[in-house]
Amino acid sequence: MTLSLVRKHSLVEEVSDQLAGAIRSGGLAMDGLLPSERHLAEQFGVSRPVVREATKRLELQGLVEVRQGVGIRVVDRLHAPVSAAARLLLPDEGERLRQSLEVRSALEPEIARRVAERASEEEIAGLTAIHARLEAAPDLFSAMECDLAFHSELARLSGNEIFALMLDSITELGRESRRATMSEVGVGRAVKQHAAVLRAITSGDEKAAERAMRDHLDTAVSDLLAHQGKGEG
Repeated sequence: MTLSLVRKHSLVEEVSDQLAGAIRSGGLAMDGLLPSERHLAEQFGVSRPVVREATKRLELQGLVEVRQGVGIRVVDRLHAPVSAAARLLLPDEGERLRQSLEVRSALEPEIARRVAERASEEEIAGLTAIHARLEAAPDLFSAMECDLAFHSELARLSGNEIFALMLDSITELGRESRRATMSEVGVGRAVKQHAAVLRAITSGDEKAAERAMRDHLDTAVSDLLAHQGKGEG
């Protein structure tokens, strides 16, 4: 019995891995939907329960969404499991946001340093365009999304996929903390501090980029704590 369970578990893992690879390469889904469970079972030469378990695993990982009457839809929510787990682990919102900023403070100065070291002119132009959208943002929501896009693009340009994935995993927490801090101090502070990071990257000054990002996040922590202090007062 134990050996049978091990073999089935390994088969589910194998099908799950192959499905994930096919999805990421873009060669399996049509209009965002995977073939039917029956078709996938025939394609992989396994039973439908194995395919069902494999797709459940991918759904937990945030790669697909299984919807009754619709099918298996490809989504890009690889960060979702971490966001959900953070809410369960840290039900107090203030503490959850503070800890998420601590994570960013540990990661993003190094990300900025790496981007300053290796970014091409074309990549810097892309960052500059995102920053320009932040400067011109007509409302708080637009500003928040531009702010997120700037940090996300930096992680992508760092050359380290894990950095990007880790930041994506706390995107929703980042959105919540920005809502608190930007409503507290406005958008101007983020614009000014992003500009400092961008200048350092443009000049290729790795230490200055690291320092500017650290200052930016230290300020974000202070602004968040000030916001929370007013809420308690």
